[in-house]
Amino acid sequence: MSKFRAPALSRRMMIGTLSAAALTLLTAAAPAKPAAARLSATVAANEIGAFVMGSPTAKVRLVEYFSYTCSHCAEFEKISAVPLKSLYVDKGLVVVEYRNLIRDPLDMTAALLARCGGASAFPANHRAIMLAQPTWLGKVIKMTEAQMAPWYQGSTTERAERIAADSGLTALMRTRGYSAAAIKTCLGSEVAAAEITGMTNIGKNADHVQATPTFFVNGRHVDGSDWPSVKSRLDLAIKGN
Repeated sequence: MSKFRAPALSRRMMIGTLSAAALTLLTAAAPAKPAAARLSATVAANEIGAFVMGSPTAKVRLVEYFSYTCSHCAEFEKISAVPLKSLYVDKGLVVVEYRNLIRDPLDMTAALLARCGGASAFPANHRAIMLAQPTWLGKVIKMTEAQMAPWYQGSTTERAERIAADSGLTALMRTRGYSAAAIKTCLGSEVAAAEITGMTNIGKNADHVQATPTFFVNGRHVDGSDWPSVKSRLDLAIKGN
C-alpha cells in the first residue's frame, strides 16, 4: 500500500508565505509613530510679554484683550476654546495672541497666577481660572470692605498673596500642582507685573480698548465680543476679506 504524501509547496508559494509572515512580524514589532503635536500646543511669549498660540506663519492673527474679572471673557473662553483650537489654530489658519487688560487688583492677581509655569502652561491655567470664575469671583463679591481691607496693606507681593488666598485662587492653583513656594514666586514677579501693566497700557492708549473682551483680526477691530462675531471675522479673513 502506498503512503499518502501531501503535495509539495511550490517555490513561489513558499516565498510568498515567508514574506507574509515576515511582514506580519515586522509590523507587530514596529513601534507606533508618536502623534504629531498640535499647533495649539505651540505657545510662546512675544516682545510685549503676551502669549501667542499657534503657527507664527498663520495667515490670520487674532488678538484678544481680556480681564479675569470680566464675566463675558469667561463666557467667551468657555464657548470658544475648543472650536478655536481645533478648527483654526491646529489647522494652521489662525494664531492667537492673548493680551491682559487689567481692571483691578484681583484681576492682576489672577493674571500673575495664569503665568505660572511659563508659556506652555498658560493656556491650561488661563482656562482653569476662567472656568472657575463664578466660584472665586463669587466669593469675593460676598466679602465685606473690612474683609478686603488687608488687600491694600503691605508690599505688592503681600497684597497679592492675601487676595489669592482669600479669593480661593491659591487653592485653585494648588489643585493644579503648584506648590506654595511656586505660587509666591509667581505673585511676586516684578517682570510679569510690568509686562501685564504694559499690555494694559498698549490696549488703552494705542488700541483704544474700552471694554473686555475686545478682539482684533489682522489689526482690524471686531464688531462684537461673542464667539459667533469673532468666528465670522476669522472666516472672512481666511478668505482674504
